[in-house]
Amino acid sequence: MVAGLVRLAVRRSLRDTRHVKVVPRRRASGLVADVYRQVERDFGMLAPPTALHSASPDALAASWLILRETLLTQGNADRASKEAVATGVSEANSCPYCADVHGMTLAAIPDAGDHASLLEWARTSATVSSGATLPFPPEQAPELIGVAVAFHYYNRVVNVFLRDSPFPAHVPESAKPRARKVLGGVLRPSTTGGPQPGDSLDLLSPAPLPDDVAWAHRNKIVADAFARAYAAIEAAGARSVPGAVRALVRGRLSVWDGRPPGISRAWVNDPVATLPPEDQPAGRLALTIAMASYQVDEDMVNAFRQSAPDDGTLVELASWASMAAARRISTWLAEARPAAA
Repeated sequence: MVAGLVRLAVRRSLRDTRHVKVVPRRRASGLVADVYRQVERDFGMLAPPTALHSASPDALAASWLILRETLLTQGNADRASKEAVATGVSEANSCPYCADVHGMTLAAIPDAGDHASLLEWARTSATVSSGATLPFPPEQAPELIGVAVAFHYYNRVVNVFLRDSPFPAHVPESAKPRARKVLGGVLRPSTTGGPQPGDSLDLLSPAPLPDDVAWAHRNKIVADAFARAYAAIEAAGARSVPGAVRALVRGRLSVWDGRPPGISRAWVNDPVATLPPEDQPAGRLALTIAMASYQVDEDMVNAFRQSAPDDGTLVELASWASMAAARRISTWLAEARPAAA
């Protein structure tokens, strides 16, 4: 009964999604309904970080593919290791929502073992590290690097659209320790090892394998999932993000080492000033999401919505900028030396 109440509370937290309205489960149709069914079946509930994409069905499906085929499915890496990576990356990106959810899931896994090296690797994955070594064998790289890349994406969209806690605002602080324990138990993977890989792939069309997915070459399903997701989000960006903004973000990311750009938001002013005036609100929002998503504020979103008022355009801009940053980070994760041959 308690678990049911916690599930209901988290489901109701969808109403707390900021800036956009999530498509209710009972009104979902087409691709949105297909994704919702898989999320509830394989994750145990309609997870707000995935559902927040529902105004853009393709972005929703893309976000689900990279999450399901890395974090949730059976593979060479165990679920506790994956949850450790998700937790560490979320801490590095100042995403308290994701750090809370995946930290409590990790704590709920029996005999999870010591994941100190994985947590440390994940916490430092956001910045370039010369001579870095992967703390896992090569056969686990597609799944664990995949989890890291997925959460460098998810942390950014979550920082924009969700509150700091997975629990609704009305849940008192005194009740949260118990709720965390229960929710961790709800999200804890089953003893069967997780869902079968590949079931999500048909949600999106096949796509060529980009060069920056070479880290996944040992796992064709993970590679295919990222190829399809990247293609879908690139198409979403072409629809919703001005070309000059995409060029600016790509240019800044190409020389970025992952370090925070500045304590205040002033760092974004100079690069955005190079854009045409009509593109500057989109540029300011996209560049901030990519490089410092925790700095996005209401004014930034509202300025963008003056010229792009629909939810789908906002979701697609946030999705594209988040994935552009995650793809950049994947390039230095892929350069690290494996722990074993």
